[in-house]
Amino acid sequence: MAELGITLNGQHKSTQHQPNLSAVTAVTASGAVGASGAVGANGSAGTPGGPAATRLPSVLIATRHGESTANVEFQLAEAAGALSVPISCRDADIPLSLRGQRQAQALGRWWAALPSADRPRSVWCSPYVRTAETARIALAQAAGLGAVPVTLAVRYDERLRDRELGVLEMLPKAAIEAKHPEEAARRRKMGELYYRPPGGESWADVALRVRSLLRDVCEEEAGRPVLLVAHDCTVLMLRYALDRLTEEQLTGLGPVHNCSTSLWRSQEGRLRPDGWNGVAHLDAGAD
Repeated sequence: MAELGITLNGQHKSTQHQPNLSAVTAVTASGAVGASGAVGANGSAGTPGGPAATRLPSVLIATRHGESTANVEFQLAEAAGALSVPISCRDADIPLSLRGQRQAQALGRWWAALPSADRPRSVWCSPYVRTAETARIALAQAAGLGAVPVTLAVRYDERLRDRELGVLEMLPKAAIEAKHPEEAARRRKMGELYYRPPGGESWADVALRVRSLLRDVCEEEAGRPVLLVAHDCTVLMLRYALDRLTEEQLTGLGPVHNCSTSLWRSQEGRLRPDGWNGVAHLDAGAD
């Protein structure tokens, strides 16, 4: 469950503030895409006799799911110093809260208001319930406004799933310190990028599957805009891979906000950032 964000526990933390966009670089050296024999970012072949252009989506947009019921429960548990949360289902089965549903509607309105050339007509989504609900609600809203076809298909890919926490799954910060003090200490020492809880994943593990996903997205969505609907850690690892961040830069980022929008644009054979963690579209009714 990648809701840990940057904090020691951070599980399912729901926030609504917009940080600044820092300077970043390109995708090609990250190993996310290959260039040999490829079609250009605009869908056309490279110059005859010259180097082949890199295949890239024209625009790549990533969003985190709307607020989930677990976001709410963990927020309450952290405030109270509780040792448990009243969640009995799998992490994959956690749904959106009512506020999360409103946020997904606001995301759909934002999608519909994009310029036609930037408006995603392809969606890749984590198979978890909260992401699937976010994609479904946002798509219905955008389609209802006539911006995208109502029949637009959502592609579910397990590589976009949340970070797996193993023995720390569904444990608030106080419970981790009380029940697994050695793991809490090891986590502080190693840092989130490299700390892997027993039976779970490190951020670096998530980055590996995100890089694999990016290769397929860049190949299959070349020349067109695409939307990825994922989780806190997954979106962070997208930025880590695409923008070649250092560990220090990565851990300096704030958490990815529910239904925020982050955008990369194909320019000169590279995916360059054009917005990070934006929440201006979340009006008072969704916030």
